[in-house]
Amino acid sequence: MTRILLLGGTTEAGAMARALAEAGLDAVYSYAGRTRKPVAQPLPMRIGGFGGPDGLVDYLRAERITHVIDATHPFAAGMSRNAVAACTATGTPLIVLERPPWAAQPGDRWLHVPDYAAAAKALPGDGSAVFLAIGRQNLQPFVGLNHVWMLRFAEVAAHPLRDATLIVSRGPFTVAGDMALMRRHAIAHVVAKNAGGQAAQAKLAAACALGLPVVMIDRPALPLRRVVATPAEVMAWLHGADRGV
Repeated sequence: MTRILLLGGTTEAGAMARALAEAGLDAVYSYAGRTRKPVAQPLPMRIGGFGGPDGLVDYLRAERITHVIDATHPFAAGMSRNAVAACTATGTPLIVLERPPWAAQPGDRWLHVPDYAAAAKALPGDGSAVFLAIGRQNLQPFVGLNHVWMLRFAEVAAHPLRDATLIVSRGPFTVAGDMALMRRHAIAHVVAKNAGGQAAQAKLAAACALGLPVVMIDRPALPLRRVVATPAEVMAWLHGADRGV
């Protein structure tokens, strides 16, 4: 019998959970546990880490998991690497449901960098205001830099930055709203990670309209995996219609 582990925490994972539930498939939705109030899902839920690849191997075997769907955030590299390692060790089929990355449009002023440390080094250190739109997990490289920061989190959370204004808000956001926000805080630079999707894309269009440079952090390099963009493609794979790499 099919038993599916859905590694979630994204909009795409929510859509995948609904598709699995509607199809009556036996599946478990796994949250990493970083959000204090995770969105309820139409599947049984587990919250928390697995304890690295070995812990995930133990879970797959104990729960008799037959398929794994990785629908985590494109920057959740640790979990995605663990999924590859555990599925390889157990022979469990793995597929990735991932939103396409953003692509620069005419008028965009993007500087591509490989990671958070490179993004911090790319800033001028001139005391200007920076919209640091990278969440709260990777702020350490920016500590001590000569900038005024604007942060936007989905919920109130501590952070290590001084001279920072925290905006608590959940997307989807609008271009007009983000333009007004950037003007109000005199933003001169935007730092973003290439998450893709619609919910947070408005900040990029707003930066373009205002002529602001964007330091764009590229997605982390990950092992070769089967990657698709829609729940329908995952369902076809589950039903054996598409077993390609």
